[in-house]
Amino acid sequence: MKATLQTLYAKYPELEQACGDEILSAFGILKDSFRGGGKTLLCGNGGSAADCEHIVGELMKGFLLQRPVPADFREKLTEIDQGSAAYIADSLQGALPAISLVSHTALSTAFANDAAPDLVFAQQVYGYGRPGDVLVGISTSGNSTNVLHALRVAKALGLRTIGLTGRSGGRMRALCDVAICVPYERTPDIQERHLPIYHALCIMLEQEFFAS
Repeated sequence: MKATLQTLYAKYPELEQACGDEILSAFGILKDSFRGGGKTLLCGNGGSAADCEHIVGELMKGFLLQRPVPADFREKLTEIDQGSAAYIADSLQGALPAISLVSHTALSTAFANDAAPDLVFAQQVYGYGRPGDVLVGISTSGNSTNVLHALRVAKALGLRTIGLTGRSGGRMRALCDVAICVPYERTPDIQERHLPIYHALCIMLEQEFFAS
């Protein structure tokens, strides 16, 4: 973990002072959630929506480490079908459960059309979220209405909340257990720093759960 953070701060030294404590706190929240059997939900708009998808890709499969499935799972597959068990077990990779709420086109468009467009993320949090889970909201302004509503629903359900945002934190700051506010105002500058931050978080989580 220390080496990962050193690499992050060597490339982006301004982040250590501005949000180093918050990055560590976010890691702790995510680690405790996964350790307790929880999952992570993610939401954002535009480039932040793409970041949600990116994060899920790093958590749900191998990133920098091998993630072999446990031996007892391999044995259960063998009991079901010995012919395919080795192929399945050798191909599957350990996963940290994460769901991008930006991906569900049919649900999102149906809910936006039938109910309330600014609650498309909140509806999914209400359906998926359970105490012990985490919602990560990404908004460069900190004021994206649909992300704010999702955070409100998450808190009402007992989820922990993490925000990735810009210098001011916007209204998101008050709704997050941890708000990682990178010290910039322009959207491209903020998003440029969000990526290495969540890469570092994903690397540290992978090391925590899958390092041999």
